[in-house]
Amino acid sequence: MKILLAVDGSSFSDSAIAEVGSRVWAPATEIKVVTAFQVPITPSPEVWTISDEYYPALENAAREQAQAVVDAAVAKLTARLPESLSLSGEVLNGPAREAILDEAERWGADLIVMGSHGYGAWQRLLLGSVSQAVVSHANCSVEVVHRRKSDNDAKAA
Repeated sequence: MKILLAVDGSSFSDSAIAEVGSRVWAPATEIKVVTAFQVPITPSPEVWTISDEYYPALENAAREQAQAVVDAAVAKLTARLPESLSLSGEVLNGPAREAILDEAERWGADLIVMGSHGYGAWQRLLLGSVSQAVVSHANCSVEVVHRRKSDNDAKAA
């Protein structure tokens, strides 16, 4: 079985990591941890005001931060899962929705696991929902992990 675990470094993706780490998987299972990053574009028409090093430096910083997210997730899973499982991580470039769906298709994932931020209707309308887009368009099974109420209360305290 091939499991694509999509993370973003939030406590919501920590719940997805914990869920994957708490299960017993068949020895031939492959788990691939991914995160996506996208370099923001400055909406300034005066591109001459930005130095040539700005965008490469911005992309490098975003890639490093994304790699740290993947590395932390892989470390958490390594501590919880048996060594017989294949565990890897990868940083994807692009919008999260498209990057996750494209990688699941390319890699041949059997299951995508991801956390839910639990946005309400207005937030989903304004911000969009990555998990909703992945559930709607994936060619494989998708598991969306929600934080338990007790997890939310503990974080707020």
